[in-house]
Amino acid sequence: MLSVEETKGVTEAAHIPQQRGEPLLDNAVRYAEERHWEVFPGTWLETDGGLERCSCGDEACAAPGAHPFRPDWAAQATGSPAAVRRLWGAHPGASILLPTGRTFDAFDVPESAGFLALARMERMDVALGPVACGPDRRMVFFALPGAAAKAEGLIRGLGWSPAGLDLVAKGEGGYVVAPPTRVAGQGAVQWVRRPTHANRWLPDAEELISPLAYACGRDAAAARTR
Repeated sequence: MLSVEETKGVTEAAHIPQQRGEPLLDNAVRYAEERHWEVFPGTWLETDGGLERCSCGDEACAAPGAHPFRPDWAAQATGSPAAVRRLWGAHPGASILLPTGRTFDAFDVPESAGFLALARMERMDVALGPVACGPDRRMVFFALPGAAAKAEGLIRGLGWSPAGLDLVAKGEGGYVVAPPTRVAGQGAVQWVRRPTHANRWLPDAEELISPLAYACGRDAAAARTR
């Protein structure tokens, strides 16, 4: 059972404010200019017979409008605002994707575990970085570059089996989908904790793994009892 404080934190965090979408280009430029994050355009949504479909053309696309559309996406990523404007000028509706392993790594967990971990981190006064939540009910915690490589060892050191936790560490070669990208039929990616000047300095793996592993373990245990 959650403590009263944890329950309160999860309840408050679950009410993510609805964020009105700004043009994707404006957000992509802001990430490059203000956060010095590299960005690259992904697929986009196209309307066909009143239905939204992914520009990749795959009718069974798992993330319509929110994945890379070129095999060389890693080389396409840029932190130049001028280059960002050129890229989105060609495809204004392209999703915003951020490569991991460069200016940040990320930990991807189920939304339920993410809200529990967030409540615990706030109680522990962990200096959090940005946190995003997708319509696929996954939450992404931003961390320092190199954090992903430490994750497995830290999880084992805490007595957990990495294979038994739904905790995905994203480092070099990975990417995250950034707000306000919208996934067809599901909704938009949103910030739970927006990028601000106050959270410019990102936490390392050691600060995040313990509450994340605990929350994912509780989440897995709860799933087994349902």
